[in-house]
Amino acid sequence: MQGHSSRARRALAHLPDADPALAALALWCTHRDGDGPTCTRGDTVLYGPDFAALSLPEQVGLAGHHVLHVALRHGRRMGAMAARQGDAFTPDIYNIAADALVNEALLQAGHALPRPALRLTDLLRATLGPQAAGPDALAAWELDRLYLALLRDGAAAARAHADAQGTARDLSPDGTGDAMDSGAPDWQGRLAQALAAGRAAGRGLGLLAGRIGDAPAARTPWERLLRGLLARALTDTPRRSHARPARRWLAMDAHAHSAGGPAPVFEPGALRGGLRARIAVGLDTSGSIPDDVLARFGAELAGIAGRTGAETHLLAFDETVHLQRCLGPGDWSGGLPRLPARRGGGTAFGEMLAQADRLSPALIVVLTDLDGGFGALRPAAPVLWAVTALPAAPPPFGRVLELAG
Repeated sequence: MQGHSSRARRALAHLPDADPALAALALWCTHRDGDGPTCTRGDTVLYGPDFAALSLPEQVGLAGHHVLHVALRHGRRMGAMAARQGDAFTPDIYNIAADALVNEALLQAGHALPRPALRLTDLLRATLGPQAAGPDALAAWELDRLYLALLRDGAAAARAHADAQGTARDLSPDGTGDAMDSGAPDWQGRLAQALAAGRAAGRGLGLLAGRIGDAPAARTPWERLLRGLLARALTDTPRRSHARPARRWLAMDAHAHSAGGPAPVFEPGALRGGLRARIAVGLDTSGSIPDDVLARFGAELAGIAGRTGAETHLLAFDETVHLQRCLGPGDWSGGLPRLPARRGGGTAFGEMLAQADRLSPALIVVLTDLDGGFGALRPAAPVLWAVTALPAAPPPFGRVLELAG
């Protein structure tokens, strides 16, 4: 492997004339020659012997393909999804979704790609149906949502379609799996500036400004917000206890005895510590929750205890609570090993919230689609509704937080 790519030199030199937006983004990528097929690894594009055999227009298009993988943070987002899903993660479907998005953008921008090329509109028609492949598909779909839709409704068809196009895996997970991507804000700015330059030049990717829905998101991951809520809920507020006097009272009492004065009025002392984070987690297993979403909830549930160190009480419910248990450290190996077997039925939050409130938790987290009745009880503990999609109307209490990806 060399310090800089000699194979890509001609294509990269041609980029400023062909596509000012891609040329600007390529400056922020590392370009090296590799021994295997051309692929993306983190912020590095590795150009294999297959790249050298292409025509110049195809080299420009393929270089743009991998530059967009980097700019759209596909490797980092792949790593975060793999961490969330655990053993359920399907890397080839994620790669197919990522390739379809970048190829669609490049073809709409007028670039050539090695044929046959996997593109978004064709993939959607082959998997989710013609209604999903409208003219605004590029603006409507982002990578994680496309991956989850393919996984749920068209994984086999997606593989068959990709195989027919001769698509090979060219992307691998990047990072530690933390949902927080510190580089996302920088790439947001670079992408916006690059598209503006391309739009001003009137050619290339800049013509699609505002029509690319798969942009890197600089959002705070929900796990970080959860940890913040836990920290506030468990703030070490002193509690008064008459079992021990306050230090100030001890000093005043000693002074009164030595001076022969009256004893001061007793002041109780403050008790600190002894509190361990305890959260109650309501897991919605009703019929409105598909199996893949339930598995996602299980992975998120594992992350709650694993990342906060909290004593976690699981309450699986539909219209009533059908499983309640305190989950220990051994439950988190590879995610939650066995999700509750009871499935189907409607959703009601009242009994679950009442049982959770009796545990006196610092926080109640409810993993749900919010499709159910809330009941009359408003718990004393703060409630966090963790949902896969924001509801049309907010619940009567608590904070709603959308699960990233």
